[in-house]
Amino acid sequence: MGFPFSAVVGQERLQLALILCAVHPGIGGVLVRGEKGTAKSTVVRALAQLLPPVAGETGARPARLVELPVGATEDRVVGSLDLERVLRDGEQAFRPGLLAAAHHGVLYVDEVNLLHDHLVDVLLDAAAMGRVHIERDGVSHSHPARFVLVGTMNPEEGELRPQLLDRFGLTVDVAASREVGVRMAVVRRRLDYEADPAGFAGRYLAADRAIAERILTARDRVAAVTLDNVELRRIAALCASFDVDGMRADLVVARAATAHAAWRGAETVGEEDVRVAVELALPHRRRRDPFDEPGISEDQLDDAMRDAEEEVARAADQQSGGENSTDRAESEPDYNERSAPGTDESDSGDRIDDPESGSTGDTSDSPNDDGPEDDGPDGGPGGGQSPSAREGRTATPASSSVSPPRWEVPGVGEGAAGRRSRAQTKQGRTVRSTTDASTGLHLLGTVFAAAPHQRTRGRADGPLKLVSDDLRGAYREGREGNLVIFVVDASGSMASRDRLSAVTGAVVALLRDAYQRRDKVAVITVRGQEAELVLPPTSSVDIAVRRLSGMRTGGKTPLAAGLLKAREVIGRERVRDPHRRPMLVLLTDGRATGGADPVPRARAAAGLLAHDAVTSIVVDCERGIVRLGLAAELARDLRAGYLRLAELSGESVADVVRAGSGRAGMRAA
Repeated sequence: MGFPFSAVVGQERLQLALILCAVHPGIGGVLVRGEKGTAKSTVVRALAQLLPPVAGETGARPARLVELPVGATEDRVVGSLDLERVLRDGEQAFRPGLLAAAHHGVLYVDEVNLLHDHLVDVLLDAAAMGRVHIERDGVSHSHPARFVLVGTMNPEEGELRPQLLDRFGLTVDVAASREVGVRMAVVRRRLDYEADPAGFAGRYLAADRAIAERILTARDRVAAVTLDNVELRRIAALCASFDVDGMRADLVVARAATAHAAWRGAETVGEEDVRVAVELALPHRRRRDPFDEPGISEDQLDDAMRDAEEEVARAADQQSGGENSTDRAESEPDYNERSAPGTDESDSGDRIDDPESGSTGDTSDSPNDDGPEDDGPDGGPGGGQSPSAREGRTATPASSSVSPPRWEVPGVGEGAAGRRSRAQTKQGRTVRSTTDASTGLHLLGTVFAAAPHQRTRGRADGPLKLVSDDLRGAYREGREGNLVIFVVDASGSMASRDRLSAVTGAVVALLRDAYQRRDKVAVITVRGQEAELVLPPTSSVDIAVRRLSGMRTGGKTPLAAGLLKAREVIGRERVRDPHRRPMLVLLTDGRATGGADPVPRARAAAGLLAHDAVTSIVVDCERGIVRLGLAAELARDLRAGYLRLAELSGESVADVVRAGSGRAGMRAA
């Protein structure tokens, strides 16, 4: 006996979003973002109990809740060739996947942000179109797949790309209430349910039945709800006001507003329906960058609603000559004549946004530069800067025009799916056959393995005679995400304003690149007498940027401590996730001044990382006319790729930097 939908406390917005998608599946599903322990999965499972029964060949059956595991393959999701019938009968047959099982039910994807991007695309396409088309392994198949798609995620474990966020119809952020009374009610109801599940569910049976009947009634009514041009203009004005990309937002708001009107029993969409739809459909679509905060405040929404009302009023004044604004056929603008009829909304708004958004200041080598900043007795820069100014400076991440080269770990790994380095994966392009059939059937390899044995097996005609040893799997090669550890020199020699701006801007741009390539990241800062792990390995790079904004600078440069700290982090992570290969990115001017024998110790620490075969890149932050070339020497000790900070800007890095190889640009500064 599941927890009743009507017994959930404090998640009214999430409940409403799920109901609207149940009324109108074309909305495109709900993404639920929030911390653990906020009843996300409880509410989703409870919704499945309210959906109307599904007619089948043997009679009606309850709507299903189908859960998609994070490690699911594409074959398991969309379906594949039925190997049993191929081997037994020698005929091609299709075995449906989870999308077919979820038809007329709920498809629940926990931790959707950890699912491979291409599988998320498959799910969202099916949710938008209501059908699944399969063309693979010699099989052509199509079947309906209308379901309520619900994805849940914890933002601290990594974000979805903005392009995938946009594909979800609605998004709800959930959090545990800070009100004592609400928290008490949550705990009391959960304890009562655990003590007597059947009795507890019985107390809410009537309320759940009423919601289920209301959903069914709204489903029947939604097609007849009128969305007139007054409210359509309001929707268009609101989407334009919030500057969302593409036209998917307008369509989702229109569908959600129509569903809300049907839910409340209205025959036409009103302003209140539009407001509710905007609150659910637009906040996540404002993210163009992984570091943008999603959300729309009440004040922002109030202002936008007022502006939209003014737009509606202006349009009404222009049409006051007698044209009826509710007459769709007569009042629609002429833009349709210039548009292709039947345009699918799935083709709208899928552009990849440019992550470059400004400048970090001067990162070039200029003759007007003040020259090298020599460390004083305390390790701070020369030039008369006071110790208090050196120690008190805080780094602020700058917008950056940095274009990071495509760094990757050499060789072929087996890590988590991503977009950086080559890896053997369960998805990706098929390279060859393998004896491991668990990776998916390789048809040609299987046929070629069986062909030489047909005579000895007594085959004269008919289908091939196969045995289990004939089966060949597909060896697929794709891309993996890596563990990227940033070691940032925050010492006094780096603390001049323009250099600090350039370095922090470069780190932000490199973190953005790590986000797009689905890496885990860690940040270590080096200053004073020690190295600090300011961010342990995480998939949430926006947290890394927030930690970077509080980075302190000044003091000596204990480079050896920073490199050893990085080695320690790599060692720990190899135990936790042995398949995720590490990459070290060191941003420094190479001046080791902290601790005893700082230069020999830094070179020894670099040698240890090189011995461990850690892929490394050194970004030389030294500036000025006179250069010491210390960062380049450190790169040689690390056997690392090397480039100057200025080379990260613009288009000066044209080729892929194969980090860790002897061809990685080991040149003098």
